[in-house]
Amino acid sequence: MLPDHETLRLIRLAKEGDNAAKEQLLKENANLMKSIVRRYLGKGTEYDDLYQLAGIGLLKAISGFDEAYEVRFSTYAVPLIAGEIKRFLRDDGSIKVSRTIKQKSKELSAYIASYTSEHGESPTVRQLAEAFSMDESDVVFVLDSSKMPLSLYAQGDYKDEQTQELIERIPSKDFQEEWLDKLQLKSAIEKLSERKRRIILLRYFRDMTQSEVAREIGVSQVQISRIESRILEDFKKQLE
Repeated sequence: MLPDHETLRLIRLAKEGDNAAKEQLLKENANLMKSIVRRYLGKGTEYDDLYQLAGIGLLKAISGFDEAYEVRFSTYAVPLIAGEIKRFLRDDGSIKVSRTIKQKSKELSAYIASYTSEHGESPTVRQLAEAFSMDESDVVFVLDSSKMPLSLYAQGDYKDEQTQELIERIPSKDFQEEWLDKLQLKSAIEKLSERKRRIILLRYFRDMTQSEVAREIGVSQVQISRIESRILEDFKKQLE
């Protein structure tokens, strides 16, 4: 990988239309793109096609990168590269969502909206599973298939039950996928405002309840619930 100052120099040149700088950035970030591409092998699309999509994602990252983000370019680029591949697989590739899953997703979505309106917070995965007589893993699959605002890092249950995060319940072929998810999450958190970042850190890294966070921040629990829901929805969109 290039030193940060050299990467920034090439990005500036690339934005000015320097194709040689773009080619250099593509070359220097080849290993990063390959590591992301390997995550999506075996889904019906050839390696070369996936690598080309990764290249498109990297070029978009070059175009959209702002030094004011104060993050490494590679950190910023990962979700854009992965997103380009995911969109292709979702829209043009072999991954299709059946009508049954779409219908179940609508039912879950309606239940989540009703529950949140009544209780001021979203239902847990366990509550959804019990309400619809489904396995928790199936709930996660259905929601993720329809791109619902569900974070892989959301707690699956109440704090005092010390349950795992959703990502820990989903089998992973290797540590590459976990590494990429964490890198994308880190990038998303770094883009939050100071207040929102604090809420996420308190909720998911210090294991505080919404009520505890509300007292810490000085707002109501309902406000924390709404802010958290919006943040998780934004995270979900960035991880797609």
